[in-house]
Amino acid sequence: MASEQITVTPGPPASEVVEIWTDGGCKPNPGPGGWAAILRFRDVERELSGAEPATTNNRMELTAAAMALEALKRPCRVVLHTDSQYVKNGVTRWHEGWVRRNWRNAAGDPVANMELWRRLLDAAKAHRIEWRWVRGHSGNAMNERVDRLATKARDRGTSHGPPPPSPLPQREGED
Repeated sequence: MASEQITVTPGPPASEVVEIWTDGGCKPNPGPGGWAAILRFRDVERELSGAEPATTNNRMELTAAAMALEALKRPCRVVLHTDSQYVKNGVTRWHEGWVRRNWRNAAGDPVANMELWRRLLDAAKAHRIEWRWVRGHSGNAMNERVDRLATKARDRGTSHGPPPPSPLPQREGED
């Protein structure tokens, strides 16, 4: 019987990973919407949020993920938590087909929210990202927290930001 050799390569230490939680939503859908993201690197957290007066749930989910990744100052290892299967599946499964079909979906129609998908994919290019889906409203503390931030942003109806300078990873030479 042949022996099988298995090599296990450990992932990066938690201290080298930026964790991100994102959420977005509208009430009603379509209607006024809000988005939020929480970024955590080591023991430092940064909250981002914003709103649009007329949008959709999917647009807010995409905006949250794009804004979070755009906030990173240098290439990072990232674990991005989203309760949006639309975002997770679009990034991990569907986008290659869309690009191959010149930004058309399987039915041949233009991809909805194409400009936001392109923005998100561009923001993701510099990073090594593990996309994790988390069930919304299921008791996950960070998902519940980011949901409250997105709802608050929607209710407030305005973006707040830019936030103060972040201690998140910076490019060499940046302050």
